[in-house]
Amino acid sequence: MLTRADLEAREAATLAPYAALSRDSGGREYAEPESESRTAFQKDRDRVLHTGAFRRLEHKTQVFLNVRGDHYRTRLTHTLEVQQVARSAALRLGLNETLAEAQALAHDLGHPPYGHAGERLLDELVRAHGEPSGFDHNHQARRIVTQLEDRYPDFPGLNLTRTVLDGLNKHERAGAGQPTLEAQLVDLADALAYTAHDLEDGLRSGLLQEGELQELRLWREMVDRSGLSGAALGKRERRTLHRELLGFLIGDLTRASAEAVARSGVSSVADVRAQEAYLMGHSREVAGLLGETRQFLYGRLYRHWRVEMQVAQAEQILTTLFGAYLARPQMLPPAYAARLKVAGEVRTVCDFIAGMTDRYALDIYEELTRPGLGLEWTR
Repeated sequence: MLTRADLEAREAATLAPYAALSRDSGGREYAEPESESRTAFQKDRDRVLHTGAFRRLEHKTQVFLNVRGDHYRTRLTHTLEVQQVARSAALRLGLNETLAEAQALAHDLGHPPYGHAGERLLDELVRAHGEPSGFDHNHQARRIVTQLEDRYPDFPGLNLTRTVLDGLNKHERAGAGQPTLEAQLVDLADALAYTAHDLEDGLRSGLLQEGELQELRLWREMVDRSGLSGAALGKRERRTLHRELLGFLIGDLTRASAEAVARSGVSSVADVRAQEAYLMGHSREVAGLLGETRQFLYGRLYRHWRVEMQVAQAEQILTTLFGAYLARPQMLPPAYAARLKVAGEVRTVCDFIAGMTDRYALDIYEELTRPGLGLEWTR
């Protein structure tokens, strides 16, 4: 049976010299014994996987509301696809795939209900009520794993290693150097995954039409590569194109990243952190194709009138909930009520609402707005 020491030795012997090693994880804020059979990064990955915040991602919007169909991506399935992309690319590049997995699984824990529309609205509401730091799902993910998850008696949060936490500081690395290559890879895997699966879901929903996609150079190339030129795109053909697109993008990401690493001459994590910019990335040609595709998705899918109706619903629900809980914080569950003196009313209400699933937010909204609320409790 392999011990943690055996697994750490295997990492040191087999990974690239610029990969992040578990034995150099940076430690944890609260001292605790490490596992005898798992590396520190394996322990972190498992802790994220077993959180309530991770399970709730199943019922949080990616693009389409969870109630609209059983086959659209949710925030959870998106997270799992990011994990798969990051792990596959990490293995090819000689990076620490377990670290990439841990960071991929945690990267969207802070997303509120109703996707990016919910995030924008919570940011506006928090700022309007005197919190200049606003709301950002990356910051919220860090709050969840360092403060809000309540699973252990000796410390708040999950007590993850500093290296894993560094991967969650997606937009706050100025002055601290570049993140590990594994964290860079998760950033790229996130964008790669949602670009590919949003195209497929857009077609499935009917909000995107095959004729529209012919405007995209990336789409035309995938159709040609798949031998589907002139074919009607049924369910099987859509899946074929999605596989082809994923393979093409992952292949380009790993090749271009390997070339950039070789040109840079880095030979350690310290060298990686000292770089002026990311080393992980796509080739210039494919980066251009992806930029064009994301611009297309923004205009044709994310701003589609049916999606805008979901946004309007989200605004109505979340504005009502935020106002109600702020006006009457006594309605907060005990675990959140206990945080009022620590975090303040605005941040605590924000934490509670951000943790809701789409359907739980809707259920509470209906409870608050329907006539006769609470009469059954007096019987």
